[in-house]
Amino acid sequence: MSPEKEPLFQEDLRLLPWTSDTGKPCYLAPGADDGMISALADAAEDRQIGEAARVLRECEAVLAQPAAGALALRLALTAAARALRDVARVAHSRGLRLGACGEE
Repeated sequence: MSPEKEPLFQEDLRLLPWTSDTGKPCYLAPGADDGMISALADAAEDRQIGEAARVLRECEAVLAQPAAGALALRLALTAAARALRDVARVAHSRGLRLGACGEE
């Protein structure tokens, strides 16, 4: 099998910051770092990181209110969990590209 035809392994691919419509991870082939999909992924990661910072500020504000009710706490925790999931995916993707972390 020639090098151009060898199957790509997951560590060769960029984990994108979104999933397929069935919830499976999406990847970008190596060598596409300057392409449109890579630019979209970079922008999505930046938005996710910014959103996480905003959610953190809002959660801190809710937690600073001694009278915050169960609903406010639940909504804050739900938003925090979503933001943490997104930022953890960005960190994992970037770690894979840097060779700083494994698949798990």
